Amino acid sequence: MLNKLRKLIDLFNNMGIRYVTFRVKYMVSSKLGIHKNKFPISPDSKSFITLASWRANTPLFFFDDKDAIPVDKKQNDVLASRFRESKNGTYTFFSSKKYDLGTAYDWIVNSATGYRYDITKHWSEIEDLSAEAGDIKYVWEKARFSYLYDIIRHDYHNDSNQAAFVFSEIESFINQNPINLGPNYKCSQEISLRILNWTFALYYYKHSTHLTSERFEAILNSIYWQLHHVYNNINFSRIAVRNNHAITETLMLYISGLLFPFIPETKKWSRQGKKWFEQEIDYQIYDDGTFLQFSMNYHRVAVQLLTWGIRLSQLHNDTFTKAVYEKAKKSLDFLEASQDPVSKQLPNYGSNDGALFFKLTDDDYRNYQSQLDDLRAVLSGTVRQSSESQGWYGLQDLKIDPTRKDGIFSFRESGYYIIQEESVKTFIKCGSYKDRPAQADNLHLDIWVNGINYLRDAGSYKYNTSKEELDFFMGTKGHNTISVNGKDQMLKGSRFIWYNWIKNAIGNLSETTNNYVFEGQIEAFKHIGGYNHKRKVDKIKNRLEWNVIDEVTLKKGDFIEQFWHINPDIEDLIEITAVNRDGNPVELLKNTAWYSSYYGVKIPSLQLSFKDTTGKLITTIKIKSSN
Repeated sequence: MLNKLRKLIDLFNNMGIRYVTFRVKYMVSSKLGIHKNKFPISPDSKSFITLASWRANTPLFFFDDKDAIPVDKKQNDVLASRFRESKNGTYTFFSSKKYDLGTAYDWIVNSATGYRYDITKHWSEIEDLSAEAGDIKYVWEKARFSYLYDIIRHDYHNDSNQAAFVFSEIESFINQNPINLGPNYKCSQEISLRILNWTFALYYYKHSTHLTSERFEAILNSIYWQLHHVYNNINFSRIAVRNNHAITETLMLYISGLLFPFIPETKKWSRQGKKWFEQEIDYQIYDDGTFLQFSMNYHRVAVQLLTWGIRLSQLHNDTFTKAVYEKAKKSLDFLEASQDPVSKQLPNYGSNDGALFFKLTDDDYRNYQSQLDDLRAVLSGTVRQSSESQGWYGLQDLKIDPTRKDGIFSFRESGYYIIQEESVKTFIKCGSYKDRPAQADNLHLDIWVNGINYLRDAGSYKYNTSKEELDFFMGTKGHNTISVNGKDQMLKGSRFIWYNWIKNAIGNLSETTNNYVFEGQIEAFKHIGGYNHKRKVDKIKNRLEWNVIDEVTLKKGDFIEQFWHINPDIEDLIEITAVNRDGNPVELLKNTAWYSSYYGVKIPSLQLSFKDTTGKLITTIKIKSSN
């Protein structure tokens, strides 16, 4: 009982009274059926504008129709393959793994477990975390309709026309997912993405004969009630979640007034959505350009949403508050500093659910370049390299500036410290938490050489999986740092909850004539009495050599364990040795581990570790570059 009370107090102190009271009220509302009244099923059909009138007076979008896109047409075997798969019922989930859903998929079956949700249940009665059902993201993935970009791009580059297929897919969803029933209305972010992606398709196939008046009216009616849902449930994302979900949903509400002005309510929804979007961007992106979710992938989500929002606001002669543009620019500065200049990838750091909402190139999901350039182009008319995606946003005559900076970069608000020495990157995390942490990964060290991630983060894998897998991927053992007595730096709670947040973390990165030196310290492990972990990383200039000193004041019977995650395929290219406080060599242990570069996919990996009872490890890392 005492432990439960302590956890409750810790949760209250971390998340605040607004969060706690809202969650309680929201849960009670669901139990009492209040949400059923607020979000009606079988609502009256709405009619707003005829198809002919919409075609004649279409609100400004990135492009007017398929004949007004400034992209050179090129046939592409990779894109053609993904197109054929979609037509045959095979879809790539989370930018990685293919699932055969068949051509008669009913939108409510979990492709990983086979579990079928009850489509007669109101969304408020659907459990989004269930051992029996499995990860609900496997139901949501197709229903967000991001796969339409493969079909649209294939049509464009091959002068073909799959409008009949696209509209039949949308029609199938509408008919089989009644408003506010089943799992596909559980998440307002998924609803928002679905509307954005349907809208992209509506504009591309604007003049198609397969877009009939009946289909158009059904789509607009569905869009109206989905927007109604997002608006009336917006406080859940803005208070209970407050992450990229809130950015997505508030952006959708803002855009609703730009793209659907003929829907009377969008005037109010858009006004409020814009105000909320500005607030969320200013709050969620810190002043140094880092992001409150401590995740590279989720920061890219924010970048893509900023691209949509700023570009559409430009086309409609509207502007945001100054903070939106400043935070967008600073986001680019941070993400580019974190990006490996050779592979264009970023560290596999933080929660990674495979989200790439608007896939407008054939680049691999881990390659961030086009998404960063799209936002850069919208902000400044400049890109690091040209990309097809920029044309889809209607951007032309862009200046190419490939300039990148070497040197040291410190982002103190979240605690990221980066050394970029030509093609060698050293990435270190050392930060305090004022917002909810996702993983127990402080003082993690990532090393890249010539585009190869030698010391890497294990990844995320899944959000709804076994306790053993969650403990590994989210816990300290899945990162290149140390544990004390086999415990995580913070205490893991249920779902995405951590207790005993690290509140005190200090880092400093400096440069000398011959070295780059990072020194950091965290106060952690409070749930086992509290320990200070100091880490010093000494990168020798112009050599692939790093010296790492970890130090913890231990009590009798305590031990520390230092972890290094490497790709087993390059084991012979990396040498790691350690001595303890007494100068004695420490045995190198090789442990079977897992690596997840894409959501829902894990592969065998190698974890090297050192175990010590003196409280100090002096570790030398040497890399023999393969290039």
